[in-house]
This record gives sequence, structure tokens and C-alpha cells, in this order.
Amino acid sequence: MRILVVEDDRLLNSTLCYNLTTVGYQVDAALTKADAIGQTEKQNYELIVLDINLPDGNGFDFCREIKERRPDTAVIFLTANDMESDMLKGFELGADDYVTKPFPISVFQKKVSALLSRITKQSGGDFYDDGNLLINFSELTAALSGQAVTFTPLEYRLLKVLTSNSKQVLTRGQLLEKLWDAEENYVDEHALTSAISRIRGKIEVNGYQYIKTVYGMGYMWIGGLKK
Repeated sequence: MRILVVEDDRLLNSTLCYNLTTVGYQVDAALTKADAIGQTEKQNYELIVLDINLPDGNGFDFCREIKERRPDTAVIFLTANDMESDMLKGFELGADDYVTKPFPISVFQKKVSALLSRITKQSGGDFYDDGNLLINFSELTAALSGQAVTFTPLEYRLLKVLTSNSKQVLTRGQLLEKLWDAEENYVDEHALTSAISRIRGKIEVNGYQYIKTVYGMGYMWIGGLKK
């Protein structure tokens, strides 16, 4: 997922780019409308974070232009303007969200994650993304807080089952049945326990918990809750 941040406040621009990069997105920065136009002529972006007030124009005009050229590009307006008329104009131009300054970075990251996840589902992509952990099941790649994570084929299959059944308790029997692959390679209890343990060791860091053991029943994917 590639994001363009168009914001003339250098500190805020750098802060947004840093925080989006640390959770696994590819991020480019633009300080002016002209710079943003140049970037979008060279690169496709899934999302543009766009300030309304730019030194050489305004975000509304740029949004109109980008939507004409690439209607599938998502836009989040980022502005100090909280007037209802500005918000309505932004949505009329095709914006997907509108964030008023100042705002908590954590909330902004969740908005970005939710929007990009929705885009991924609509485009048929096979991803898991909660803003901290990103798994591309199509390409078998993953990143945690922007750092690459390596999983075995069995771990990817187990992660796919767990993330596809988020907040649902899956018994060990159900997991073993779902992990039985097309070649009928059997996965036993020991292999399942080991895979769960390895996955936890790779992603449950910095106080996050992804897999909950429901004693006497099985496991449940809880999606990166703080312990």
C-alpha cells in the first residue's frame, strides 16, 4: 500500500510519514500542490492524505484533478478547517474521510488502516492489515511495525484461518481440519502447538496479544490487543 502525504507543515508532514512508515506502508511526501502533481504523474497511490490549504493552491482543486485521472485513489482531507461546508465540499469531490487538526496520531493511523483494508477487500486482495501487522497472503510476505517478518507455509495457512475467523473460538480439531492441505499432508497436534508458539513469538511483542488461548476449547484471533 503506497500513500502520498501532501502537507506544507514540514514537522507534521514528517511526523505523519514516519508514523505511517513504521506500521508498514510505503509513504512519499509532498509540501506543495505542484510537488504532489509531479509525484502522482510518476507513481500510483492507494491513498492521498491531503491538506486543504497549500502554498500554491488548495487541496479541493487537487482532489478534483486526481479523481478525474485516477478515480480509485482514496483521499483523506487533513485540515484545520472544521466548517460543515468545507466537509461537505470535500465529500462531494469524492473524499473518503476528513480529519480536523489537531488529532491523535493513533486515531489517524486507525482511520488509514480501516480505509485501506476496505479498499483491499473491494479490490479482492488477500490481505490482513490492522495498522501494526500487515500480511499479504497472495505474495506470502508480512511486516510488523514496518519490519519484515518471515513465516513458514504452515504458519501462513494457520494465520489465514485465524484472521478469517477473527473473534471466533476455533477448537484444535477445527484448526487441524482446516490445515489439512490439498495434498492431504497431515498436520498433527504437536505441529499445531509449535506453529502457534512460533507465530506468537514473532508478532506478540511490545505488549501486543494476537492469539488468545481459550482453555478447554481452542484459540481465538483477537487482533493485536494490548496485554
